[in-house]
Amino acid sequence: MSLPNPAELISQMAIRLKAHLKHRGISEPRFIGIRTGGVWVAQALLQELGNDSPLGTLDVSFYRDDFSQNGLHPQVRPSALPFEIEGQHLVLIDDVLMSGRTVRAALNELFDYGRPASVTLVCLLDLDAGELPISPDVVGATLSLSAQQRVKLSGPTPLVLELQDLAL
Repeated sequence: MSLPNPAELISQMAIRLKAHLKHRGISEPRFIGIRTGGVWVAQALLQELGNDSPLGTLDVSFYRDDFSQNGLHPQVRPSALPFEIEGQHLVLIDDVLMSGRTVRAALNELFDYGRPASVTLVCLLDLDAGELPISPDVVGATLSLSAQQRVKLSGPTPLVLELQDLAL
């Protein structure tokens, strides 16, 4: 299986996101990337859109429901939201949507900061393996992988997707 080119996906996502926001009547959304890959995707997407608005970042480590099982990742950093959340239209960006747990944790954290007017979910890849009923509003590509495969995003520049075989 060959993986799609992230730069091409970002270009397509920018077009879809503009159309989505226009259709919903949203003119000044606030962009938030989920650390780490989602921040890289958000940076590339903002550049593609020619948008220089501030980028918020979320580290959802403390909000995950598997925190007690997996413990704290050694590179946890604080979230940084350089704008109000209350009443804002947010574009929440992640790299890969798998179970939906990361997105759920991000929503939980965002609501601790305030109640947004709306949240548009953007993901580079949807692995169509959701445990939770969460799907992106804008997606670069949808892939189906075997249980022995994972996708890894490296970045930030250039963004590179790598297929990893866990059986080896």
